[in-house]
Amino acid sequence: MSKETIKALNKLLQGEHMAVEAFNSYIDEIDDKDMKRTFQEVQNQHRENMTVLSNYIQDLGHKPDEKLGLKGVMGDLMVNMDLAGDTDPSYVVNKAIKGESQGINMAEKVLRGRLDDKSRNLAGEILRKDRESLSKLQQFKH
Repeated sequence: MSKETIKALNKLLQGEHMAVEAFNSYIDEIDDKDMKRTFQEVQNQHRENMTVLSNYIQDLGHKPDEKLGLKGVMGDLMVNMDLAGDTDPSYVVNKAIKGESQGINMAEKVLRGRLDDKSRNLAGEILRKDRESLSKLQQFKH
């Protein structure tokens, strides 16, 4: 397995970590039960993606990068600053949609890289699930 492939998979894993952390903040701001449940479903999907990616990287004989990294910490800080105070639900939905879209763009870049077939299939499945999550979030956009 090439170092490039492991690096790409860890980048994807880091994006999933960032999504889980962001959804912690989003969920905290939501009062509507249906919206909260949907946000929790999306967050749980990202957690499942993290587990699948971590296990796959370990099965390849490498160590998953479980840290958010500076970019992730800064992103989490920005989400929390954006949501500080009295936050309108539509603002939270738009932030979540924007974040999910950024994650999809990152996953698409990983897929365009040089990956073996099994890694490409795994990344493609994660991308498919992230797109489904985006569709779930878009139902709340007004």
